[in-house]
Amino acid sequence: MLLKKQTVWLLTMLSLVVVLSVYYITSPNQQGTDLAVDEKKKEEIQTQSKEKNKTGNVEVITETAGDEAFEVLRLELQDERNKLREDLTEKVASKDLSAKEKNKAYEQMETLTEMATKENVLETLIKSKGYKDALVRADGESVRITVKAEKHSPSEANEIIRLVENEIGEYQPLYVEFQPTK
Repeated sequence: MLLKKQTVWLLTMLSLVVVLSVYYITSPNQQGTDLAVDEKKKEEIQTQSKEKNKTGNVEVITETAGDEAFEVLRLELQDERNKLREDLTEKVASKDLSAKEKNKAYEQMETLTEMATKENVLETLIKSKGYKDALVRADGESVRITVKAEKHSPSEANEIIRLVENEIGEYQPLYVEFQPTK
C-alpha cells in the first residue's frame, strides 16, 4: 500500500511539473532573463535604420488600415456566431425543450455553419478574381460584399453579384461595395 501512495505522489508531482512547464513556455508575458542582450539588439536595429535613412534606401512596407478593419469585422462576426452557436447548443442539450424545439435549434446551428462556409468560399472566389481582399457577410436576409480594389466598375460589381448568386442563390438582396486600396 505504501508503494502505491508513493507512486501516486510521484506521478502527481511529475504532472505538476509538466503543466507548469507548458504554462511557462506558452505564456504570452515571458520575461527575458538577459535584458542587456535585448537592449543591444534594439540599439543595433536603431543604428541600422538610421544608416538606411542617411543613404536614402529606405523601403517601408505597411498594411493598410482597411485590412485590419476587415479582420476586425471577421472576428466580430465569428464571435457573434460562436455565441449564438453556444446558445443553440444549450437548447439542444436542454431537457426542458421538446424534440421539435431541439430540432429547430439544431437546424439553425447547421444553417450558421453552412452560411459561414459559403462566406469563406465566396471570399476566396472573389480574391481569386484578382481583388486584394473581400469581406462577405450573410445574415439570412441579405448578403453584403465589401471588396478592396484599386478600380471598380458596374460590370465588375455585376460579375461579383453573379458569382454570389451562383453560390448562394437569387433569393437574397445583394449589396456590393468597393473600397479603394491605399
